[in-house]
Amino acid sequence: MRRLLTWLAGGLGAAALGWRLVRQLPRRRHPVEVPTADPADALRAKLEQARATPDDREEFDAAEGIPVDEVEQPRSLEERRRAVHDKAQEALGHMRQQDDD
Repeated sequence: MRRLLTWLAGGLGAAALGWRLVRQLPRRRHPVEVPTADPADALRAKLEQARATPDDREEFDAAEGIPVDEVEQPRSLEERRRAVHDKAQEALGHMRQQDDD
């Protein structure tokens, strides 16, 4: 039994050593593709194109119905809380009426 354990331990040690050596071997690496064009140049071209595009804000506003400058300002946190509370109270009132009927 002792011989079997010795062989097993030796085999595991050899396997671990082999695994470690295999992991240290140089791996074949795929060649890295070098971009031919500079990405910054492409972004600059897009920026120039966007600057050359005519301003269609008025047309967009007309299609939406409300100009961007005239959109209602967002309500304060307290106003939104009050609106949610009122809506919840209204829903509770409807549920209580249905229970009474």
